[in-house]
Amino acid sequence: MLKRFAPATDSGGLAALQLKGLLWTVRHAFDHSDFYRERLTSAGVSPDSICSLSDIQRLPFTDAADLRDGYPFPLRSAPFRDLVRIHSSSGTTGKRKILCYTQKDIDDWADMFGRCYELAGVTRDDRVQICVGYGLWTAGAGFQSGCERFGALAVPVGPGNLEMQAGIMVDLQSTVICCTASMGLLLAEEVQRRGLRDQLAVRKVILGAERSSGAMLTKIRDCLGAESVHDITGLTELYGPGTGLSCGHPAANGAIHYWADYFLLEIIDPETLQPAVPGDVGEMVVTSLRKVGSPLIRYRTRDLTRLVPGECPCGCSLPRHDRILGRSDDVVIFRGVNVYPGQFDEILSTIDGVGSEFQVVVDHGDDGRDHMVIRVERSEDALSAADLSVAKAIISAIKHILMFTCEVNVLPYGELPRSERKTRRMFDNRTFE
Repeated sequence: MLKRFAPATDSGGLAALQLKGLLWTVRHAFDHSDFYRERLTSAGVSPDSICSLSDIQRLPFTDAADLRDGYPFPLRSAPFRDLVRIHSSSGTTGKRKILCYTQKDIDDWADMFGRCYELAGVTRDDRVQICVGYGLWTAGAGFQSGCERFGALAVPVGPGNLEMQAGIMVDLQSTVICCTASMGLLLAEEVQRRGLRDQLAVRKVILGAERSSGAMLTKIRDCLGAESVHDITGLTELYGPGTGLSCGHPAANGAIHYWADYFLLEIIDPETLQPAVPGDVGEMVVTSLRKVGSPLIRYRTRDLTRLVPGECPCGCSLPRHDRILGRSDDVVIFRGVNVYPGQFDEILSTIDGVGSEFQVVVDHGDDGRDHMVIRVERSEDALSAADLSVAKAIISAIKHILMFTCEVNVLPYGELPRSERKTRRMFDNRTFE
């Protein structure tokens, strides 16, 4: 299916390319990074001791704490004269996580992003309205450089200002919209409020940065009149957005094709740190295969997902993982059950009459027990008279699937907060002494 940005593998195939990249990354990091040399040596590992892909389990993990502790240039594995850019994570606690890029890293990132546009069905005749943040954050630069590498027309609007966004969509006849899922919902509701759908030319919507529900995706697609909506993945530590994309095939169920020729993906049990049972949800761990400025070796992303076996009906041969279901450090333990936002997304998407937004609030009750309240919006066309039956259906589904009982409040459409960035949906108000 991919042509211009298809993986360039040799006669040994993808596995041989991955092994070559793993050997290069370990050697490069050992030779050019004091941090990695010390970490690998402490683990009793040298570049010469890595001979196969299975040897990756001998390598030590790295995580966000290593990036913060190494501030301002953590994991740097290239001389400053070879660095051309930095980007920073959007983290809200402690020091920013700053990553370095060489020109090769920038070029590789643009190629990966070009592959995303190609898989989404974008053409060089498209006009791509980029509604994400610019600056230290990777999103704006990634979407724009990938668009320019692909050859489509970039319209770098940035986030916010819904009136301007809608005006540009109409005036410039933008055909591709790139934004966070929360921003996409705001745009969809603005277009609907102003009755602009018939004046739009939107074909594709590419969403990044956060988990999105099925109801939210449907709302965005229908209000903007798009043919398809695609989830894009990525994190600042691994270039930025553009490291994978959902192909949009109806039978693919939102699974993400990830670029296994640029990084290795492991799924581990976040508690035991051992490989997760195939098909089970676990934490994504990534190892870069070509990154020069700040290579990653077994970096714990904290994102939860599972590998999807078999070939995709879309025809793309690159492997897949499920949509991001939550984060291992955001998991809430409620009455002995580990729960995360993606589970509620999946359950609520099966209930008729439920809108796109929800909140889960956990607190200590007056009776000394933990209590959970799920606040959901009714769908835009639903009647308040159906609220009781909707709440009962949600309670029943939660009890059947997650094995606990909760309270459900059904609210009018539009009652819950919207955001142009990431929307918080899990609130654990309990205190533990």
